[in-house]
Amino acid sequence: MMGYRAARVYRCTDQVYPDTMKKSEKEKGKEAAATHRKQLTIYGIIIVIAAVIICIVGYLAITHVVAKSGDTVGVYYTGTFDNGTVFDSNVNETPLVFTLGSGQMIPGFDKAVIGMAAGDIKTVHIPVDQAYGPYHPDLVTTVNRSANFSVTNPYIGEILTVENPNTGATTEVKIINVTPSTITVDANFLLAGQNLTFKINLVSINPK
Repeated sequence: MMGYRAARVYRCTDQVYPDTMKKSEKEKGKEAAATHRKQLTIYGIIIVIAAVIICIVGYLAITHVVAKSGDTVGVYYTGTFDNGTVFDSNVNETPLVFTLGSGQMIPGFDKAVIGMAAGDIKTVHIPVDQAYGPYHPDLVTTVNRSANFSVTNPYIGEILTVENPNTGATTEVKIINVTPSTITVDANFLLAGQNLTFKINLVSINPK
């Protein structure tokens, strides 16, 4: 058959361009892997941010627990007079435990602790009216030694406990002068009339 040429018909299958197809599949795989890595990175960042937020919130919740009226607290303290002389301290001993607002402490001390957080350290100056009150000269009394006190060898500075015979209430008095026939005692509280300074270390809070 002159002029006729047979032609081969090729069917398009996956084997037509094998190298091209393989390359395309590799690129798809790389893209999928890259996308997966990006997602993992984003998830990781989200987890880290969430953990940081939780830690911050927890820290703020703990550090913002402050002492308030009605709470029972434990403190270390050192008390000094205006001239710097230490009159009392419980540092290196057992913490002083008391309930704020209960009247156990002088008003100025209570007010100083309110608002503090555990671990806070504060130095506070407390005036007479927020401490033990003014000094009352009328509470100084001179009495007959033999009639009023059966004290052997009394000395200036000695603290005596005196009982009121009518009420049975007891009061501590300080001997401020001694003669052969009399004793002069001061019934003012030992720290009356003094401005006080306290260094306070709040170590515990037990909320009411």
